Amino acid sequence: MRFILALLLACGLVTSAYAQATQQTHDANAAFARTLPLGDREDEDFAQRGFVSAWPEPRILAADNHVVWDFRAYDFLQGDAPDTVNPSLWRHARLLARAGLFRVSERIYQVRGFDVSNMTIVVGDSGLIVIDPLTSTEVATAALTLARRTLGDRPVVAIIYTHSHADHFGGVRGIVSQEDVSAGRVQIIAPDGFLEHSVSENVIAGNAMGRRALYQFGSGLTPGPEGQMSSGIGLAISAGTISLVPPTRTIARTGETMTVDGVRIEFQVTPGTEAPAEMNFYFPDFRVLCLAENANVSMHNILTPRGALVRDAKAWADYLTESLRLYGDRSDVMITSHGWPRFGGDRVRDFIASHRDAYKFLHDQTVRLMNAGYTGREIAEQLRLPEPIASRWFNHGYYGTMMHNTQAVYQRYMGWYDGNPAHLNPLPPVEEGQRFVTAMGGAERVLAEGQRAFDAGDYRWAAEVLDHLVFADPNNTAARQLLARTHRQMAYQSESAIWRNMYLVAARELEQGVPQRPPSVQALDLVTATPTSQILDLLAVRLNPERLGNQRFAFNLVFPDRNERHAVTIANGVLVHEEGVTIADAPTLTSPRAVFLQALFTGSLRDAVIARRIRVDGRATALAGLAGVFDTPDANFAIVTP
Repeated sequence: MRFILALLLACGLVTSAYAQATQQTHDANAAFARTLPLGDREDEDFAQRGFVSAWPEPRILAADNHVVWDFRAYDFLQGDAPDTVNPSLWRHARLLARAGLFRVSERIYQVRGFDVSNMTIVVGDSGLIVIDPLTSTEVATAALTLARRTLGDRPVVAIIYTHSHADHFGGVRGIVSQEDVSAGRVQIIAPDGFLEHSVSENVIAGNAMGRRALYQFGSGLTPGPEGQMSSGIGLAISAGTISLVPPTRTIARTGETMTVDGVRIEFQVTPGTEAPAEMNFYFPDFRVLCLAENANVSMHNILTPRGALVRDAKAWADYLTESLRLYGDRSDVMITSHGWPRFGGDRVRDFIASHRDAYKFLHDQTVRLMNAGYTGREIAEQLRLPEPIASRWFNHGYYGTMMHNTQAVYQRYMGWYDGNPAHLNPLPPVEEGQRFVTAMGGAERVLAEGQRAFDAGDYRWAAEVLDHLVFADPNNTAARQLLARTHRQMAYQSESAIWRNMYLVAARELEQGVPQRPPSVQALDLVTATPTSQILDLLAVRLNPERLGNQRFAFNLVFPDRNERHAVTIANGVLVHEEGVTIADAPTLTSPRAVFLQALFTGSLRDAVIARRIRVDGRATALAGLAGVFDTPDANFAIVTP
């Protein structure tokens, strides 16, 4: 039945029943439209101001001809919002879809709409300074090519990474070479801690984060009125080659200055805000302020749904206060890593103050209600931004939302437990679902209640009821179908692009099952930059105690190419490692680090030893079975089913 449903959906034969908006969704979106500040058209002006040229081809292709970026994917964004899209999100996506080279000021340009992020280009005395070279090398090459058609074939003399997320450094090898960096012809400037955090955030929990990121960004969804509608701060993430060139200069404190190719730059470090390592900077000669990803065309995430450590909303607001004090009166233009600029000193100051107030209100009022005894869920249900900051388009929840962020602030201070002992030791989802179904009088009654709620447009309750039924019996096709339809209606009503994505991916997986994707492969540059200690930490969290049993391992690792030595012990279900230490009488494995890692992660350690790619000094038999005690995590684990 599930296969037949998937086939019908693919062929468009059940559109009226499964993909169209219900009357309740139509009414909800119409009511939402009446609340919008449609008279505020400042963004329409700013998003198109300074347009110079567009990329001449409809797509950007990789070397193997797969599509990295499709400029035509969002051509459907014409006219008024259909019933299947929140009208505020429709407006927002239309602005994000304006792609090309834009002149920001006399010597500053941006390439927007080539990726989820922006590439900013500053014209120096002899070359170009590139800020945030996008996610992948293919789109970065295209973006710089487009800029050079206007600016001339100037060399890139410096790269500035605003922060440690891949969509702001991954395209770097598309515009500079390691040879030029090593020779000193190109500087790479980044905030202090950049390299550590750029490779660490997704190491230990990378598999879980990667799977959940597919939901957040709507991977596999087709852009369209019933599909993906951007990621909230950009259209989508480009599907190309990720790279990394380590910094040659790091910025450690606010007030540091540099002159790069005749361009003066003042820096403000903002650690622990949107990223663990991030910085803003100011160009005094041009009166242009870059606020990195600390300011956006949407409220951002305090806790990203894909998973991460909870960010500090208070510090975020405080750094924006500092930015306003340091640069507000001196700035005529503000640029950011996503979205469009702000033009005019008064508009820059107004934006920073209002955006700051949104995060400050979020933090302070969540904590006030927390101290009054409300739980995270209760706070999320009642706390909304006040006027006038609520009506500002850039404070809307296209990416982060008040409902999600209030619970993140609560979690940062209080953790997951809400203080009610009834919630201290809850049943796991499957058993909870089974008991719920029994208490309701059986599956048919639960399904009937889900249908009643769906027909009434009470989609939150329908989703909760039907989720219990699906976890109680994942083979209940009717429950899966109705839950998928429920998620789809909630997607259509969502102002948040990523909430929409998550609902739609959930609906697809309920109807069609989980797409089987190969395990993600970390980019070589990122693996190379990852400290060995972090890789051994990754091994530690892949250790399977049941496979290990009573076995014990102790060995030394020597990587001459990195001048490293590590002592490793595995026993009692844990892996412990120390750098610069040697275990006496234990075997020592010596090889280039890449050779050892490949052998271990592919289960070919024994073959590598036999082939003498890895040298073993000492009793090699003591390592028998080592590779077999580690898990390879399933990249396609279930989320909306058991």
